[in-house]
Amino acid sequence: MAEEMTVRNFMASSLLTFRPDMDVMEAIHILTQREFSGAPVLDDLGNVIGVLSSKDCMKVALNASYHGNRGGSVSDFMSREVTTVEADMSILEIAKMFADRPQRRYPVMEDNRLVGIITRSNVLRAIDQLNQNSNA
Repeated sequence: MAEEMTVRNFMASSLLTFRPDMDVMEAIHILTQREFSGAPVLDDLGNVIGVLSSKDCMKVALNASYHGNRGGSVSDFMSREVTTVEADMSILEIAKMFADRPQRRYPVMEDNRLVGIITRSNVLRAIDQLNQNSNA
């Protein structure tokens, strides 16, 4: 049963994305309003070129306090090294990735296009569902 559970079944497909030239303060406002901890950054062709996380946004505050420079573009603060996962990956594979790495979210790809986001919470929901099904 667990092998049949894929990232596609538990990912969030309603996506928040940013553009690299977007004002970082606007991005922070959107993240806080929607209660997201991060979102992928896409280029003009829809390619994932980075992720802006709440951790990255802390750099904005540090930059302002140390340099008196408030703001900048999303590309100034985003993480550029992005690990993506495929929609048909097993939920157990992604659980292992979360256990072994510090990331809190992975962009989900299908045919080289962004189709969703999988988070630690999504994987916990899958584990809970698996447990509920085995107890039934």
